[in-house]
Amino acid sequence: MVNPNFDTVGRPGTAAEQASFDAGLRAHMVRVYNYMASGLALSGIVAFGLFSSPQLAGLFFQIEAGFVVGLNALGWIAIFAPLGLLLLTGFRAAQMSVRSVQAVYWAVTALMGVSLSLLLFRYTGASVARTFFITAAAFGALSLYGYTTKRDLSAFGKFLFMGVIGLILAGIVNMIWPSGTMSFIISAAGVLIFSGLIAYDTQKIKEQYAQAWGSEMAEKVAIFGALSLYLDFVNLFQFLMMFLGQRR
Repeated sequence: MVNPNFDTVGRPGTAAEQASFDAGLRAHMVRVYNYMASGLALSGIVAFGLFSSPQLAGLFFQIEAGFVVGLNALGWIAIFAPLGLLLLTGFRAAQMSVRSVQAVYWAVTALMGVSLSLLLFRYTGASVARTFFITAAAFGALSLYGYTTKRDLSAFGKFLFMGVIGLILAGIVNMIWPSGTMSFIISAAGVLIFSGLIAYDTQKIKEQYAQAWGSEMAEKVAIFGALSLYLDFVNLFQFLMMFLGQRR
């Protein structure tokens, strides 16, 4: 759908509209990053809360001598619930109100904190903190590239999506037939794929804003954009932990 405020080549029609669009885009990106940062903070609070409280952790995990040895029924639900919410949102996004989309976003980021808490049980706190800051620096550089580059990254989207599917399938195979070499390959591929997705999704958010500019969809677009970048960040962080994390 062509935005009526744009000309036939997809640019704001006048200098005044261009200035308004640029200011709106900057505000939009700030809103996206604020949502994303708040989601990461919520996930971190949940993860640290579970790690710090054996009583809370016991609701989701089977713990022996301070180590997680398995998941109970509620733990499995918490691990897979974000996927179910994302699928539901994907099918009903157009019909959902802004508040409903916000509720899904906060629910997903809170539930992701349950799975992220496993990293705190598995790796030392110092290595988790170090890897988080490395991930944040990499994310900042890659997102800045995606925002400023004039190169069209849309051609990479299909390859990156296929790469994610490949990672999922390879991960399932590696769970059935564990292999150290396969784990290393999956980790390396995961870092590359989600690094690419950070730049790709940042550019895509700009394009989505152009389509939603001046409409009521802008807030929903910001939340979905934040969710995409949140998932990119979390996955890059988890794959980097496989390389940089020091086990307890």
